[in-house]
Amino acid sequence: MNAPAVEVSEHTNRRAGGRLGRKALRGAPVASFPTLVRKIPVYQMVPDEAVELIHQESLSILEEVGCEFRDDEAIAMWKAAGADVWETRVRIDRALLMELISKVPSEFTLNARNPQRSVHVGGNNSIFVPMYGAPYVRDLDNNRRYGTLADLNNFHKLAYMAPALHSSSSIICEPMEIPVPKRHLHIIHSALKHSDKPFMGIVTSRDRAEDTMAMAGIVFGEDYVRDNPVLVAITNCNSPLVWDATMLDAMKVYARHNQPLILAPFALCGASTSASAVGAVAQVNAEALAGVAFTQLLRPGSPQIYGQFMVTVDMKTGAPMGGTPEAAQMMYLMGALARKYRLPWRTSGFHVGSKLNDAQAGYEANMLMHAAILAGANYIWHSAGWLEAGLTCGYSKFATDCEQLVGWYKYAGGLPFDDFKEAMAAIREVGPQGHFLGTQHTLEHFESAFFIPSIMDFNSFEQWKAEGAKDHDTRGREKARNMLADYEEPKLDEGIADGLKDLIARREEKLPDSVS
Repeated sequence: MNAPAVEVSEHTNRRAGGRLGRKALRGAPVASFPTLVRKIPVYQMVPDEAVELIHQESLSILEEVGCEFRDDEAIAMWKAAGADVWETRVRIDRALLMELISKVPSEFTLNARNPQRSVHVGGNNSIFVPMYGAPYVRDLDNNRRYGTLADLNNFHKLAYMAPALHSSSSIICEPMEIPVPKRHLHIIHSALKHSDKPFMGIVTSRDRAEDTMAMAGIVFGEDYVRDNPVLVAITNCNSPLVWDATMLDAMKVYARHNQPLILAPFALCGASTSASAVGAVAQVNAEALAGVAFTQLLRPGSPQIYGQFMVTVDMKTGAPMGGTPEAAQMMYLMGALARKYRLPWRTSGFHVGSKLNDAQAGYEANMLMHAAILAGANYIWHSAGWLEAGLTCGYSKFATDCEQLVGWYKYAGGLPFDDFKEAMAAIREVGPQGHFLGTQHTLEHFESAFFIPSIMDFNSFEQWKAEGAKDHDTRGREKARNMLADYEEPKLDEGIADGLKDLIARREEKLPDSVS
């Protein structure tokens, strides 16, 4: 039996950090916040003229320099569309580019296997999605080691139980013991089995993307997934200015099934872009727009997500850095461009460079999530678990990130005035020198008035010491352990579960144990 999703009213949505949030964070898999509807203004860091300057320069890059599309079918499609093609270099006229971009819907529904957990992407809507792609985990005993399928199962369970996460992602960590050619089958099975939220697809080959769609077809119905978004897949442009065959193959599979792709250049600013924040944005914008435009050659009107992953490079070592001010500034620019194009857009929330769930991780995460929220991002990825520039997913970091998301949910929901009259009446009731603890207003609102986290500690020093003097990282691991102990699986229909197992068995018979 599926764990029920909570029917959340607009009133409850505004108070998501209160009783409902705390009940969910205690581990009961009963609450799931609806799509976050932001009720605070977006912040634009530069004037419209600066946004227009970057836009025009991006169009000039695509017209004059062009972008590589290293795939014969893609080249033929660009030629047929009227682009200037020489070998694999595609130069795209700005009128053609913007005509294709205009076909992308500004909003779409991302459907979950439990319809109550479906979410809306675009406009004033935001969703939070856990991290993706870590080969290592920092486990419940605080050891750093390779990830396993058991770890992946656990992270999908935690994603399911976290009320402010709207997706289970897919490769939260790599199950390293499973051969690479077969790994994708177990990743998608875990996401579908252990959670009933939307999930993410596999993009490392055409066959793996097709297997993902076949598994989605078993769960949702083959006819349904030909037209209705049930997953999101990430495709990265290789900066500078290359869309390779692997990413283009994945684009073809998902876009033709009407499944949204994140078209996101992977940019190490100062290495794969110029050492300039605004220069990097102009390049990344060109790369992303070229990818978005190609999806509309594949299936006009298919929903897509304009994206970016931009981190600065430590000029002393060449290492990527996480929550830097420049990364936040570039988010604001990308948000302004996305609004100009009326495109749903993705950024990253809690991606940090810190190796531990420590003060550095907190500083970095806050810098980036604040920018993501105020820049109006729609798909906020890497919102739970990310450590060590994405090489590691931490159990403690995952649990503490999920708690913080409840706070960010309330922050972005704006300030409600629905009880203002009663609050003013309470002042008149108490008068000077009294207290409010016993007023009717306090009794009715004490659980929902303020965000009250369960992992962060606000006790006195003496009480904290008496309870073991545990630091934040330790409390986070305890929270993750307790959540997993309380997990109840949202069961698949028996026929669907058997169908997935049968597909996996048939495909594993045909796939090799190693990459040739």
